[in-house]
Amino acid sequence: MSNDSSIPVKALVLLADRLADAAARETLPRFRQSNLTADDKDQGPGFDPVTEADRASESAMRSILAAERPDDGIFGEEQARTHGTSGLTWVLDPIDGTRAYISGLPVWGTLIALDDGTRGRIGVIDQPFTGERFMGVLGDDFTQATLTRAGEAQDIRTRQGVGMDQATFFTTDPYLFEGDDHARFRRLRDAAKLTRYGTDCYAYGLVALGVIDLVVETGLQAYDIAAHIPLIQAAGGVVTDWEGGDCRWGGPVIAAGSAELHAEAMDLIVG
Repeated sequence: MSNDSSIPVKALVLLADRLADAAARETLPRFRQSNLTADDKDQGPGFDPVTEADRASESAMRSILAAERPDDGIFGEEQARTHGTSGLTWVLDPIDGTRAYISGLPVWGTLIALDDGTRGRIGVIDQPFTGERFMGVLGDDFTQATLTRAGEAQDIRTRQGVGMDQATFFTTDPYLFEGDDHARFRRLRDAAKLTRYGTDCYAYGLVALGVIDLVVETGLQAYDIAAHIPLIQAAGGVVTDWEGGDCRWGGPVIAAGSAELHAEAMDLIVG
């Protein structure tokens, strides 16, 4: 989009909230229900689950966008991508962490991002079971990162001044790092003070909150990462690919609480 000033970011923040509310109405009632079933999406090696909740959640968000923002594009995980004419694209992951969702673990979330064709402007991680909504906004003349819980919003900030030897490092699963990437993962693990696994999108919210310091992953899709970039950037952190470039459409990712920690992590990845 050529004219940033034409983007009504504040109004679109309210819309992003409504999208998250609509998704929660589909995901939360099905969570921890014994009759929840999951299909294997790809029918390939391993198990790539998708549930009725994933599909219903994305459909609910798409219905709102079709009615109120018909000219915007939509890039979601469960349905075909649509290319709009406005220059804006909504990137939706109805349940990031479906494996956690079907296992009853409250570390899944709904991811909502708004991209203007150049950068992410809004990023939301919504965890309706814990009642937490992380939101980052990169407006034309303001930047804001918040965590809303029980209707109360607080500004959040990444943790600064932490080196790798004091850092808490998260990744979804060490087995996702293969070949040379596994050696890179081991260097990060060995350098960090603490390494933990398996929290999917929730780890990125914790980076923005300043509770942990670093998330490094590989093989992400756009809907896995687009929401995290404006959130962590607005909170004071850095998110790039492993070469320091733009990762909002997927790939390997470094999300760090500070520029200094990001540089340390990149050095370890380069080796």
